[in-house]
Amino acid sequence: MQVSIETTSGLERRLTVGVPAEQIDTEVNKRLQQAAKSVRINGFRKGKVPLKVVKQRFGAGVRQEVLGEVMSRSFYEAVQKESVKPAGQPAIEPKQMEEGKDLEFVATFEVYPEVALADFADLEVTRLQAEVTDADVDKMIEVLQKQQAEWEDTKRKTKKGERVNIDFEGTIDGEAFEGGSAKNQFLVLGSDSMIPGFEKGLIGCKTGEEHVLDLTFPDDYHAEELRGKAVQFKVTVNGTSAQKLPELNDEFFAKYGVEEGGLEKFREEVKANMARELKNAQQSKLKTQVMDALVAKHELDLPKALVQSEIGALRNQMIQRFGGAQNAQLDFASILPDDMFKEQAERRVKLGLVVGELVKANEIKVDADRVRGMVEELASTYQEPEEVIQHYMSNRDLLASVESAVLEDQVVDFLLAKGKVVDQESTYDDVIKPAEKDA
Repeated sequence: MQVSIETTSGLERRLTVGVPAEQIDTEVNKRLQQAAKSVRINGFRKGKVPLKVVKQRFGAGVRQEVLGEVMSRSFYEAVQKESVKPAGQPAIEPKQMEEGKDLEFVATFEVYPEVALADFADLEVTRLQAEVTDADVDKMIEVLQKQQAEWEDTKRKTKKGERVNIDFEGTIDGEAFEGGSAKNQFLVLGSDSMIPGFEKGLIGCKTGEEHVLDLTFPDDYHAEELRGKAVQFKVTVNGTSAQKLPELNDEFFAKYGVEEGGLEKFREEVKANMARELKNAQQSKLKTQVMDALVAKHELDLPKALVQSEIGALRNQMIQRFGGAQNAQLDFASILPDDMFKEQAERRVKLGLVVGELVKANEIKVDADRVRGMVEELASTYQEPEEVIQHYMSNRDLLASVESAVLEDQVVDFLLAKGKVVDQESTYDDVIKPAEKDA
């Protein structure tokens, strides 16, 4: 096998491979001889079909099959010989495939970039410190009550947080516009579901009243044609209602898995879940700072094939999240274009390359005890934790995902040991809320 390789641009390589005709012909003849033993052709007994006849009937197809397999196998033998690591699948272009002549093909592909690891001695991150207070637990229990609350009709004037049922019609310069009207729509006052001023204008209203709201669409409104436009909404209030919170009793506690122990046990469970959520949020924000530093400290040429693959994965995640299986007829590639995911995909690919080099250069191995601990923590939120643990430990794919997460955590710990961590007092609410750039 003859091999030559050249750099065309950046990470792209062009590999030219030549395979002797004898190697191709030998494999084709071998397969035709095997076929002759079992093929059935009218006029001949099974196993007695002359090789010449078999070749006339099946030779072209068998040769194409062999050529495809030889090109694939020869490509991977060639890249090993040249000590290059392809990133993604190659584009293979045959140059010479005539029978009796040496096979020649060209494979174009990208290689992984070399990663020169940065110095992390100047790394500085902020670790938010907080505890779950009784007031935090009270607030969370109120949230849980509101999730189970019922709406009761009211006769009095509405307050913020209460609900109205309305008909409304919006006009701009006296003309109705698309999406500007609705009937029997429920709206919680203070939910910020409508444009600024709409909900505020309905606080203090009563059932049966009509209101005219003169407002302005925000300059950053999602519909470009409405941005900054003055609008008038005529609103009819069909009904008003307020939330009736459920009592904190055994029936309520049972809905959240607390069968005995009353309010005291329920508060313990709520606080334990909040503490777990707080810990995860603290670690997540610390990890995000480290990963941001990894991205900022490394400049890499990224293989287009890897970025494109990541774009596809991100798109599929979003499709699944919004019920893609039920909307298979939709053209998601046009609805969710590549540009929508490109920045995030490039970040993921860069992080993967840098983290991989860190692991390799520093011989970081997955800590089996930490893997077990993470599985146990995941399982602790289920009613039968032991069953969940066994399920994870016996499922290679699930366990691999946990190992990957643990390895990332170990990389973060490794880098934090080299840098500086500054503790900052905070609150439960501030720690668990998403960072602004991710919100």
